[in-house]
Amino acid sequence: MIGLQIEGGAISVRGGLPEKPPRITASGLGFATADPAVVRALIRGGQITGSTAGMCMDFQQANLVVVPSSYADDFEVFSLRNTRACPLLERSSPGSPCVQIASGADIRTDVSRYRVFEYGEVKHEPHDVRSYWRDDSVAFLLGCSFGFEQALAGAGIPLRHLEAGRVVPMYVTSIDCTPAGVFAGPLVVTLRPIPEPLVAKAVELTGELPWSHGAPVHVGNETAIGIKDLGRPDFGDPPVFVRGDVPVFWACGVTPALALAVARPPYAITHYPGHMFITDLPVEFDALVVSDESDNR
Repeated sequence: MIGLQIEGGAISVRGGLPEKPPRITASGLGFATADPAVVRALIRGGQITGSTAGMCMDFQQANLVVVPSSYADDFEVFSLRNTRACPLLERSSPGSPCVQIASGADIRTDVSRYRVFEYGEVKHEPHDVRSYWRDDSVAFLLGCSFGFEQALAGAGIPLRHLEAGRVVPMYVTSIDCTPAGVFAGPLVVTLRPIPEPLVAKAVELTGELPWSHGAPVHVGNETAIGIKDLGRPDFGDPPVFVRGDVPVFWACGVTPALALAVARPPYAITHYPGHMFITDLPVEFDALVVSDESDNR
């Protein structure tokens, strides 16, 4: 398990807390066409505690970032300056665990696993964050690349991590995000090995889905973006390659976790990598909710 810490101004990874054996961990596990409210209820009840990859594939999944209200404006600007990594779907009102893009949901219980930060370091990885929630907590939901996987699968493009029952591999790159206030840090990317003849189609399809991170940020040689070893991802599971596959990299919503290590708010909450919040938004949607309190900030 991996945590983040900051040492002398540099971000590094460190060992984390012992893992509690989950009840359901296999990606998708029969929930590919499930209703999001049903899956959220199963997560809330503790029946699903693993990765949400392959679940509710017609609906947008979301990365979660929760910060104190005093940090929220800076984080919103960070998201708007780095839309490939942080496509902003919704900002909640302070203290409210409810969001407009998921009817009846509770941000504190409806993610299968969380990370709780204190001053930029991961301290807890619970399945419920009600005890960590505060009156000034502001939640941000950011689009996730799981949202474009249905489009890829529908076009006959294989998803090696789903076929192997693994969490998509994620890597910290040498690409810097555009800073905003106290938030800064490197871009994190996901990797999907794609057969070479299908790479152009994958780029085209994902480019049409900006709320799912859009088109890839890099194709091919991983060292060009600062990745030393594809077999040792910073988050998720090692990739599965088949002969003729090309590494294709998309911006990833784990990027804010590294920005939290720089900003060091007194507390913050995120999803655990690969364990997303499932919204009621269809993957292809036209409207965007930026804030639940735009007139009150």
